[in-house]
Amino acid sequence: MRECNNCLEPLEKVQARLNQLLNRLEQKQRTNPEEVFFDNQEFIQVMNISKRLAQIWRDNKIIGFSQIGNKFYYKLSDILGLLEKNYKPSKP
Repeated sequence: MRECNNCLEPLEKVQARLNQLLNRLEQKQRTNPEEVFFDNQEFIQVMNISKRLAQIWRDNKIIGFSQIGNKFYYKLSDILGLLEKNYKPSKP
């Protein structure tokens, strides 16, 4: 099988994007949760939910958010609070 230089180009772009995302996550981990905001796409990826479910959670006031135009943002502290509030510990 011969290697194709044109085939490597898209892979390099994907790798560059992954590196950018890793850098953003590393920066967010070192910051106060009150100062970190996730946009809607990041939120649905982190929570592994659909856009529709994110909308339902906003409509039902399950998660706090900010809206600027058509963009939604969520505080990391609100995301962590939602997870903590719904945490069910295991029995010893």
